[in-house]
Amino acid sequence: MKISTLQDFIKVVQQSVEYRRRLTVAGLKSLRPGQSDMQALLRTLQNIEQIPNQNGWKLLQLNDGRSARMDVQYETEELKKDIWYFENGEDQFREHLAGMHKEFREQTEQGLELLKGIRFRNFITDRDGTINNYCGRYSTSVQSAYNAIFLSRFAAMTINTPIILTSAPLQKPGIIDISVNPENLFIYAGSKGREFRSADGEIITLPIGKDQQKMLDNLNRKIDELLNKPEYNDFKRIGSGFQKKFGQSTVARQDINKSIPEEYSEKVLQKIRETIDGLDPRGEYFRIEDTGLDVEIILTMEKGKESRDFNKGDGILFINEKLKLELDKGPNLVCGDTASDIAMLEAAMDKSSNTRSIFVTQDEDLRRQVKQICPDACFASQPDILINILNQKAFE
Repeated sequence: MKISTLQDFIKVVQQSVEYRRRLTVAGLKSLRPGQSDMQALLRTLQNIEQIPNQNGWKLLQLNDGRSARMDVQYETEELKKDIWYFENGEDQFREHLAGMHKEFREQTEQGLELLKGIRFRNFITDRDGTINNYCGRYSTSVQSAYNAIFLSRFAAMTINTPIILTSAPLQKPGIIDISVNPENLFIYAGSKGREFRSADGEIITLPIGKDQQKMLDNLNRKIDELLNKPEYNDFKRIGSGFQKKFGQSTVARQDINKSIPEEYSEKVLQKIRETIDGLDPRGEYFRIEDTGLDVEIILTMEKGKESRDFNKGDGILFINEKLKLELDKGPNLVCGDTASDIAMLEAAMDKSSNTRSIFVTQDEDLRRQVKQICPDACFASQPDILINILNQKAFE
């Protein structure tokens, strides 16, 4: 398939979910990968590599007919790693990763020492930047088959309850749609844990007040109407796109490559602000956080007399209550990569000091913060190093 538009690109990458799921199952069962699935991997990579280049960037047409520079490194590199894994075997693949990442062996040894001899009751982890390499577009951040094999092996062999918790939505589209792990293994939690799917497939959501839900539904409907206009349609496809989370919404107004002219980005930001002001003129329901790339529209929650944002720690406590995780008994393993994941670690530590942590970060301030909260912690510089630690732990 010739890829010329951003919409074509997203469609082709999302189609890889199905054959990567089959390849994951084959890898976990030590079976030869299906020939048709391997051909699909190769064909997808070839189609992406044939997109016209400009100074190392891929040129894709937007909805208004303009060509925009797009970084497709995540999509191409993860396809290449999947192909390497299945063509050369796991031992050679680990050597391949060691050649890609500095301190791969040293950090793997440190992680294995931290986890040595422990069967964890709960594994709680963030996704993007932690167990999955970062992608500039959520819609194409499809999990690799090698990644799913490593994570799933660890979860199946050493964990009672594995939980992947993200700020992104649960589905349509969300974490479930871009994950290729086997069914009924992980608990997927979206919207910082306000919504989750249990291992047996049940969807459970944190109740939201009727007035709050009505306001959020009205907001999402109006933003849909805005982004369905031809002049704003591309904002649904760049970066985070439009994510209708449970209790929160995210709208991309730019991507990391600055594909959208700044005046155009500012214009959609202003339109979103006007939409919110029209619904919530006194700011009783929503708080806006503009990152420069995304507009985060956050439904506030009450705690005493103060209003604050729902965080991932709240999400973990909600899941603990509903599924009886027994966080208080431990041992627990918590993984993250940013300050927003600290709340998960604090929630686990408040329940039990029998908690360990691995954070994927090179930020010294964040490392100190993690260590102060959880002394039994170590660090990895890349998600590939963390998943290698977890995979190796499965063979202990």
